[in-house]
Amino acid sequence: MKQLIIRGENTLNIPNFISLYRLLAFPVILYMALTGHEQGFVILLCISLVSDVLDGNIARFFKLQTHFGAALDNLADICTYAMALLGIFIFKWTEIEPHALILYLFLGVFVLSYIVSFMRFGKIPGLHLYSAVSAGYAQSIFFFFLFVFGFYPWMLYVVATWGIIAYTEKIFVLLKLDDIKIGVKGLYWLIKKEKEQVH
Repeated sequence: MKQLIIRGENTLNIPNFISLYRLLAFPVILYMALTGHEQGFVILLCISLVSDVLDGNIARFFKLQTHFGAALDNLADICTYAMALLGIFIFKWTEIEPHALILYLFLGVFVLSYIVSFMRFGKIPGLHLYSAVSAGYAQSIFFFFLFVFGFYPWMLYVVATWGIIAYTEKIFVLLKLDDIKIGVKGLYWLIKKEKEQVH
């Protein structure tokens, strides 16, 4: 079987198939949420959250990272976390509402990072900075605990605060880059590299 090559990249690999699964699961999870099937929603969402952790780590460990895979993973992440947020509003809003301000602040910074990316480069910001990746893992843990074990307010504040920091860094990185690149660790490393190039 011929391998699918896009822009010189081998895109037929396990991490991309895992990301594709999350995209295909998205409409099913949406249906479960909108029809009030909380148990089915929670099961499928948790599978997607676990697969989100798997695909990136497999890609990094086996050196299967590609621009296509990064963009696909980012799109799948948006769909997965959009469903998690929808689940909050449908199934958990009574508990979350007293703490809604921190959630809105995080969502504002998150959306702004995508606006900056589309304004500068016209595409999804598949950077996978250390801070954003770790924030994604923390969000996955929070959503898992929320839907399986219940709501812990301190977890919301920790996860949302870290997300605000991570996506603020992402905005600054996007403003400094000439194009979306794989392997940008964070703002510190970007500035360090620029200084090394100057000297």
